[in-house]
Amino acid sequence: MNHPQAVDILLVEDNPQDAELTIRALKKRNLANRLHHVEDGAEALDFLFRRGAYARLEPSAQPKIVLLDLKLPKVGGLEVLTAIKADPKTKSIPVVVVTSSSQDPDIQAAYDLGANSYVVKPVNFDDFFNAMNHLGFYWLMLNQPLK
Repeated sequence: MNHPQAVDILLVEDNPQDAELTIRALKKRNLANRLHHVEDGAEALDFLFRRGAYARLEPSAQPKIVLLDLKLPKVGGLEVLTAIKADPKTKSIPVVVVTSSSQDPDIQAAYDLGANSYVVKPVNFDDFFNAMNHLGFYWLMLNQPLK
């Protein structure tokens, strides 16, 4: 996979079908041109903190948003969220948890750790597609980020 210098969206999703559907929904709104997809929490942290295969990326070119699943291999989503929000270089990046868990402890933990939003993945294909479409549009086009 190529490693772009400028990324608007970091998609952290291990389920290939959910990742593909998210990417398709964002492409429909022309929001996926600068999307980078990783499949586990360890790679997400490497990308964000410019380690390993991502060491040569421009440190200041952080994504505008992270779409983060909770149930990830290697490093879990809550651990990734903790690391993002604990570092001064990354703590202002909006993190939207996009997961299948609707359990109150997961929701509470995500918000306690600094998640900007928590979205339960709709089970229905069309509902999932529409939710990702609206999510991308809001965070990339309507939301005013901290500069």
